[in-house]
Amino acid sequence: MACIVDISEMETIVFANHKGGTGKTTSCLNVAYALRERGHSVLLVDCDRQTNLTQSFAAKVPAGQHLGTVLLGQASLSDVVLEVGERLYLVPSSTDLGEAEERISQKPGAEFALKELLDEVEAVDYCLIDTPGGLGKLTYAALTAATAVFIPAQPEYYGIEGLVGLLDVCHQVQKRLNKALKIGGVFFTQYNRSDRRRAQRDMVQLLESHITFGSLVMQTTIRPNVSLVEAQIEKEDLYTWAPQSAGAKDYQNLTSEILARL
Repeated sequence: MACIVDISEMETIVFANHKGGTGKTTSCLNVAYALRERGHSVLLVDCDRQTNLTQSFAAKVPAGQHLGTVLLGQASLSDVVLEVGERLYLVPSSTDLGEAEERISQKPGAEFALKELLDEVEAVDYCLIDTPGGLGKLTYAALTAATAVFIPAQPEYYGIEGLVGLLDVCHQVQKRLNKALKIGGVFFTQYNRSDRRRAQRDMVQLLESHITFGSLVMQTTIRPNVSLVEAQIEKEDLYTWAPQSAGAKDYQNLTSEILARL
């Protein structure tokens, strides 16, 4: 496929949290669908060797045609980009991505590897990057390439504890690698604001009133909803699979809030 708005116009959004199971992939995917519903073109980049974002689409990934081979200089970005729907494109991942990450991490300036690749992109409104759990070189590279980072989290002690470390990393990247990086906000997944569980509600209220975190906490939360899981398993667009579902409404609201914060 031919290489796919000028880089100065494209917004690059990263979903990151070094704790797994917070909804990074689900959020990246469904914000992309919500942006497309609004008429935008979207490039998705799967930076996780678990390949969950890649597996959310029915498209077959040709052998050796994935993000890892591009990072190693064995293929160009245009070689591996897949068109996975109308105005929707994917740079797939592979289980081999870990090896590529290890190899590029030994090279000077590895943090800029992803930014340099995305400088090739044309005629796309938004680039959304799904990152792995952990704070490896690819997470740093994603943050270095990003306009903004949004952090999905669950309102539990260990999930919130990890935010401190991640925000510290974001501040390091702002200082040394990407002064333009905006910490867009933190949003809660698997949480309903009418939830009666006191521990979760208290944790959210504590963060909202916190001198550092308070301004980062987003109003939108992603409620538990089976349609999110079903659509991903069936490799269907959520807004085709269950357009009236709580999940579809929550991700439309989240997308509006993300755009307002950019």
